[in-house]
Amino acid sequence: MVRGSVGVIFGETGTFEFKVMVLDSSKVYRGAYVKVWHDASSDEKDHTWVLGQVMAIKRYSDSFSIEEAMKGQRTDKSDDKIVAEIMIIGSRDELGMLRAPVIPFSPGSPIFAADEGLTRSVLGLTGNEMSIGLLEGTNIKVQLSVNSLVQKHCSILAKTGSGKSYTASVLLEELLDHNIPLLILDPHSEYSSLKVEGEGSQEDFSRFGVKPKGYGSNITVYTPANKALNPDADELFRLNGMNLTVNDLTAIFPDNFSTTHTGILYEAIQKVRTELETYTIDDIIFEVGNDKSKAKWIVINALEQIRDTNILSPNPTSIEELFQKGKASVIDFKGVAPELQSMIVASLCSSLFESRKLNRIPPGMLVVEEAHNYAPEKGFSKTTSTDILRTIASEGRKFGLGMMVISQRPARIDKNVLSQCGTQVIMKVTNPNDLKAISKGLEGVTSYVEEELMRLPPGVAMLVSNEIERPVLVDIRIRKSKHGGESVNVLKAARTVTPPPPPEITYNEPEPSTPAPVRREMPPVSVPVAANENATMVDVPVMEVPGKEKDLAPPPKRKPSRAPRNEAGNEAGGKLFKKLFGRTDN
Repeated sequence: MVRGSVGVIFGETGTFEFKVMVLDSSKVYRGAYVKVWHDASSDEKDHTWVLGQVMAIKRYSDSFSIEEAMKGQRTDKSDDKIVAEIMIIGSRDELGMLRAPVIPFSPGSPIFAADEGLTRSVLGLTGNEMSIGLLEGTNIKVQLSVNSLVQKHCSILAKTGSGKSYTASVLLEELLDHNIPLLILDPHSEYSSLKVEGEGSQEDFSRFGVKPKGYGSNITVYTPANKALNPDADELFRLNGMNLTVNDLTAIFPDNFSTTHTGILYEAIQKVRTELETYTIDDIIFEVGNDKSKAKWIVINALEQIRDTNILSPNPTSIEELFQKGKASVIDFKGVAPELQSMIVASLCSSLFESRKLNRIPPGMLVVEEAHNYAPEKGFSKTTSTDILRTIASEGRKFGLGMMVISQRPARIDKNVLSQCGTQVIMKVTNPNDLKAISKGLEGVTSYVEEELMRLPPGVAMLVSNEIERPVLVDIRIRKSKHGGESVNVLKAARTVTPPPPPEITYNEPEPSTPAPVRREMPPVSVPVAANENATMVDVPVMEVPGKEKDLAPPPKRKPSRAPRNEAGNEAGGKLFKKLFGRTDN
């Protein structure tokens, strides 16, 4: 046996795979990387180390019979044989290209445990910017390129409880360390914990070479609801509510507007525009109410629903405020209805994409948690945000706008969005439909990969990337910040004494100053005024005074010309009746 070898090639060999008799079972296991010297070619230039990976491993004994097994415990295991199946990955040539051998390996050739340099070189783990963890079973750091991750998009897919939000936060920490602007759509209030320094053993932090760190100064949490529902939010998020167009309003609830309703809305907005230079949704509702069609009530109902959400404001949150270098803006949708969430995502992402095309904001990344709710596959549901997310997935790379897609249901994400992700971080997935969607929508996914995905333990992810030659397993590093996506311990909560509810706190939010509608100048109106029948008609210019409507009091009631009847009058009338007709009451 060659010194340092862990096995010997035997039997039939090929250029893609061979079998090995394992000599050191502590270093040869399923998924382990090995190397073998390839010198079968007569050309010395082709003599090089070739990297391989253990795909399967078996153990058997020729001497241990069924009869001995029935007698009891086996004591002598010295004659056990361990056989491993090795898949050849290849080696790098002088130009750095990955090459597979064209001549089979020689039986009897020893194999060795792969060293870090060969493993990193052949697999393509040459990035040195984003450290996301260690290659499974080794101490080799897995580092990615920031530029590749952002420009070519990224997806994080896993079943519930497998650690997808944890893994996403690890990537976000690395992006923040490199001052990449982030806009995070957070339906479950999981990412505000990035502010807080993480907890864990010093051994775990040392193993991955990181230190605890909070990103409080880099994170701003916005709520589209209010601070009574979301007291942890830093700021309110509002959309522009001034001078809304028909497209703006119909895009919010597209299913609520038919052709007739859209026509009513268009006429109302056109009338408001002729009278006011700046107008709000209340002005539109008032004008729709003047329409004679009965269909106006459906339009009014839809507009009032939009108004009552309080998402519209004369002082909207600007996209320049949300997207800044080294900052992460978290849109926390806690307390926001799903239909309204989709509308906000559509409006926000459209503004983000257009601003990036005009170079008004720096390059950065959009993070979409629970992406199957905002970009669902056809046949599952329909949302207003699907189209813009498709556009960003297909065209965002040209303008430096990346997207990170996170979901627990890969089968329900729009395939046009998922297929554009150049980097995939996939954790444990067991649903057959989700596995099928992953294998169809992502590159480099084989039957071996599907089997591995069903067996992955929590905290281990399969990394598939255009920068890496083949899928690799990564032990995701510990977070620098605090994890905010832990599941609720139901049993612990049941055993804990529930404290009395805190006193209700009323939040008096300052209402945004709504500018008074600016009316367009109207020409003087000639009004005929006559003092008496013989008076001549004069022209008196009547001008509308802006802002004085509230000061106008209603005119006084007209006084009756004759006094109301009293009891005495009624009695006199009765006497006259008796005198004329001679009738008396018995």
